[in-house]
Amino acid sequence: MAEIVREAKKVLTVPVGIHAHNDSDLAVANSLAAVQAGCTMVQGTLNGWGERCGNANLMSVIPALQLKLGLDCISEQNLERLTEVSRTASEIANLRPRAHAPYVGASAFAHKAGAHVAAVARSPITFEHIPPEKVGNGRRIVVSELSGRGNIRVRAAELGVELRGNEADLVARIKELENQGYQFEAADGSLELMLRRTQPGYSEPFEVLDVVVISQRRSSKDMFVEATVKIKVRDEVSHVVAEGSGPVDAMDHAFHKALDHHFPLLRQIHLCDFKVRILDPESATAAITRVLVESSLGSDRWSTIGVSQNIIEASCEALKDALELPLVRAAKT
Repeated sequence: MAEIVREAKKVLTVPVGIHAHNDSDLAVANSLAAVQAGCTMVQGTLNGWGERCGNANLMSVIPALQLKLGLDCISEQNLERLTEVSRTASEIANLRPRAHAPYVGASAFAHKAGAHVAAVARSPITFEHIPPEKVGNGRRIVVSELSGRGNIRVRAAELGVELRGNEADLVARIKELENQGYQFEAADGSLELMLRRTQPGYSEPFEVLDVVVISQRRSSKDMFVEATVKIKVRDEVSHVVAEGSGPVDAMDHAFHKALDHHFPLLRQIHLCDFKVRILDPESATAAITRVLVESSLGSDRWSTIGVSQNIIEASCEALKDALELPLVRAAKT
């Protein structure tokens, strides 16, 4: 690429630019090489979207030019909005943000291995090529079966949770649950709830007493789905029924119908994504199911998890955590 640019500059009397496609996964690398060889314009797209394999990703090109090559492209204030712009564009395009995208992805500055977390706690530069705040992102400490007490301690500190010396018990509990099929690396919301539930005096904002979901076809029409839930808030029990386009949608409507008048904040909570994974396919229809629910409140997102042989039970667990977490957070502010 650099040689092509140099040859072009010999015969052209106008500035040289580059418009790279990502067919070999080298669009960003070629764009940077072209600039180093004399190009003064780089064409690209938000998040690398484009035909075939996409175009040069400006969310990577801009910080690489500015923070790695020392070339001024945009103001520092605008650079700090890069993550916001990337995720807002994904929302507008109705595309899920790529978690592992460089610079702006949710996992771009995530740390899981105990040695990594311990090093980052002492000196972030050991495992972070730039301060995440430079591009409006943030550090994320991931907890899983590979984690040690240090990960739990750091994550709790980020949340303002006092562990009171029970790190070992929490690590053991996480490993036990992950052996059952839970995966807290992908369910940061459920992990946060687990930590907050260890606090003295913790009280659930609501209790799910009963859940019944009915799916049936009536008179050869479309499938009819109805969820009935009985929920207790303090001393009041609500028994409500709601319909939906599917079992999870009906349960979500029923939860909101029972809870929104108690907790107006929940009216702003939206279910953004729903994933199901079969953990032991050899068990066929008796297989254990893992359900992950992603929810949002404005620009804030969190994921919660449920695991069961019964997909309704797993979904109910994930939905309950998804609604409980924002209430617990609000109570702490």
